[in-house]
Amino acid sequence: MQEPEERAPDLALLLEAAKDAGKIALSHFRAAPKTWEKGGGAGPVTEADIAVDTMLRETLRAARPGYGWLSEETEDDRSRLSAEDVFIVDPIDGTRSFIGGSETWAVSLAVARRGVVRAGVVYLPAKGLTFAAARGQGASLNGDRIEVSQPADPALAHVLSAKVNFTKAHWQSVPPRPLLSFRSSLAYRLALIAQGRFDAMITLRDTWEWDIAAGSLIVEEAGGRVVTTAGDAPRFNTPRAALAGVLAGAPGLISHYAACGPRLMAA
Repeated sequence: MQEPEERAPDLALLLEAAKDAGKIALSHFRAAPKTWEKGGGAGPVTEADIAVDTMLRETLRAARPGYGWLSEETEDDRSRLSAEDVFIVDPIDGTRSFIGGSETWAVSLAVARRGVVRAGVVYLPAKGLTFAAARGQGASLNGDRIEVSQPADPALAHVLSAKVNFTKAHWQSVPPRPLLSFRSSLAYRLALIAQGRFDAMITLRDTWEWDIAAGSLIVEEAGGRVVTTAGDAPRFNTPRAALAGVLAGAPGLISHYAACGPRLMAA
């Protein structure tokens, strides 16, 4: 019974850090930040990503010196694997949106304990939206409780997913194609599921932990279900720092999709 109370201080820490991160990111937003491509086809990065990452790493690790650290913009330190608690961070999720001037990018912060996320924040500074959750305490948007939708018919569901995810090659039994929409930030997609604005989110590609750690907890605490393409609950702070795709949303809908046998796409 004490676990939620023990994790509450971590959520307060993440909320404060997210606000500070947002201030840094907004100072670069729509201000032509220096941008370059990361190696290995990993996509773009900006000086804002690096500035936010540096602040978060210094602030959060000073507050919790025993915690490990996993971030998209920090070289991986494998000592995190032996830490009981670890920060899992994406300084700016949706960097392409950030560069393009769209407001749909997010700061994604989480704390996982022994592979299970205990506190998470997805903050969209340009939109003024703060999604947050601590395990066992529910999920909120700007302090108000949120819950996932409960669609009755999979064929009428509204799903955040690319069209390619619903082609025949990626399912043992192809489900009815729902109404599809898309957002570039995975963290924001999950937050929208938790808010009940969409019914599910599906990506059948390997997914970095920092993109979904915070959002997955927020979905679960909003009453939703999150699984990999293998039907397993996600585990975090793994050696690969990646999951085999993600299906998240209303429990009945996710059970339907999992039963259809989704297949992980090749890299």
